[in-house]
Amino acid sequence: MKIICIGRNYLAHVKELDNALPAEPMFFMKPETALLAPGAPFPYPEFSHEIHYETELVLRICKSGRNIAESQASDYYDAITVGIDFTARDLQSQCKAKGHPWEIAKAFDYSAPMGKFKKISELKHPEDIAFGMKLNGEWVQQGHSRDMIFGFDKIVSHVSRYVTLCEGDCIFTGTPQGVGEVHVGDKLELFLEDEPLFGFDVI
Repeated sequence: MKIICIGRNYLAHVKELDNALPAEPMFFMKPETALLAPGAPFPYPEFSHEIHYETELVLRICKSGRNIAESQASDYYDAITVGIDFTARDLQSQCKAKGHPWEIAKAFDYSAPMGKFKKISELKHPEDIAFGMKLNGEWVQQGHSRDMIFGFDKIVSHVSRYVTLCEGDCIFTGTPQGVGEVHVGDKLELFLEDEPLFGFDVI
């Protein structure tokens, strides 16, 4: 099982971090050990002092494929959830400054909590999926799939050019604006179509 993450896929988020706008989907990967079971607490890692949340829609791949045509990409995913791409922003900044890869800032243990998947066909508005996160009871991120720079089909097709997608793989599809820090004692709540999906504490 692979965890594939798309970076810089919402214009407002690209601007808030003062990043360059990508010409095509850019992606990185997290190991399976990055998973955090729904509802389990997130242990704040001792190697960072600046952990940021990035709330994202997550696709579930339902059959294997490579070099998938964009026109056929929707046949390769069937369900969606919401997850968080936790990022050690202090380490990421150091890596960027040195021209190093970002794995230590993105791929650490428990950095990819996600909820239970729901069939896309059962959503109220599958053509424009709303999602978001509350931090300590206050909305900090709210997004819509319509605002993605690269849509689901483009993402699946592009990634499959380089990496064979397998049944059960998960693709984090990018975060909207509003990313920020978490601290020990915080409570996070994730929403899909404005309905509570799951929540957890930072310990």
